[in-house]
Amino acid sequence: MKAATPWLAPAKLNLFLHLVGRRADGYHLLQTVFQLVDLYDEIRITPRLDGVLERRGGLASVPPEQDLVVRAAAALRRAAENPALGATLEVLKRIPEGAGMGGGSSDAATTLVALNQLWGLHWPLASLAAVGLTLGADVPVFVYGETAWGEGVGENLTPVAVPDCWFAVVHPGVTVPTGAIFQAADLTRDSPVITIRGSVAALGVSPGAAAASGGVFGPGFRNDCEAVVTALHPPVREALAWLQRTGPARLTGTGACVFAPCADRSAAEARLTGLPTGWQGFVVRSLARTPRPG
Repeated sequence: MKAATPWLAPAKLNLFLHLVGRRADGYHLLQTVFQLVDLYDEIRITPRLDGVLERRGGLASVPPEQDLVVRAAAALRRAAENPALGATLEVLKRIPEGAGMGGGSSDAATTLVALNQLWGLHWPLASLAAVGLTLGADVPVFVYGETAWGEGVGENLTPVAVPDCWFAVVHPGVTVPTGAIFQAADLTRDSPVITIRGSVAALGVSPGAAAASGGVFGPGFRNDCEAVVTALHPPVREALAWLQRTGPARLTGTGACVFAPCADRSAAEARLTGLPTGWQGFVVRSLARTPRPG
């Protein structure tokens, strides 16, 4: 078995997020585009055959048994029906926690894909995505590792080609609990269903496209969680208003991060000039797919 292979777990932005219904089990039906971006957590994995799953690094505030990396490894081991499989999992976090950028889901997916190789399972991605869905609705998109149109609870995925774009991302220093947002009584859950053809035709995300009628930052596209999140979390409202002073901006996922489309790196850096104390700013670029070893 190979040892200590570095794997990159990318962040994502929801270019838009429409909630179009709710299932009987409480899960929300959505339509979105998951845009992968080049902000990465890094996971180094050393496989072992003593049945131990050991986490090193990661978020100190999250106990190892609750960490999605450890839970993903345990879920894959159960599915493989081989209790001897183990691993040492070293996690270097760069994606903010509770930020709407999918850090935990990406870490879980990356762990599944890496251990599939390192444990010699060689399962198809569809099988890994099915395991990932038991951990979270956003995990499958990171398993497949491609920017994609998402429907259902986020598990029905179609790869889409999005024009190369830069983004300025602001994290206002707070964590937003996803569950509380989805349970909010005033959350919009009846957005009209749109077609993937209509959405893909509107996937221009540059400032020029944002000003045009068809861009995903123009009329007809939004984040249905934005009103609830900004009402409940004033720092997110302030960050969104701050970023919107210089152009279009939007919440990603259930936040706390907000983001703005930019023509190039210099424009993204300019959008972050004068960032208030206590906030984090990131300049990121769109990814078509996740870089993976081998």
